[in-house]
Amino acid sequence: MKRTTIMLPEELHRRATDRARQRGVSLGELIRVSLDATVQPVSYEPGTDPLFEDVVFDGPAPSDTAKNHDKYLYDEEK
Repeated sequence: MKRTTIMLPEELHRRATDRARQRGVSLGELIRVSLDATVQPVSYEPGTDPLFEDVVFDGPAPSDTAKNHDKYLYDEEK
């Protein structure tokens, strides 16, 4: 294992310590379990990363995509 130091706001530290106590585990164990549930490993088979695929969007693209990309990506006009 690697030792890591983190800074937590007091309120978050209090809630985490309370939760660890309720579960009967150490604060470190609670943090490890929480991170493991949140940070899933990312693995791509060679050649399957969509960034490098020839076709990311399959269909007709609007002619103003570059100009209005925020509208199409976020439904907002900038």
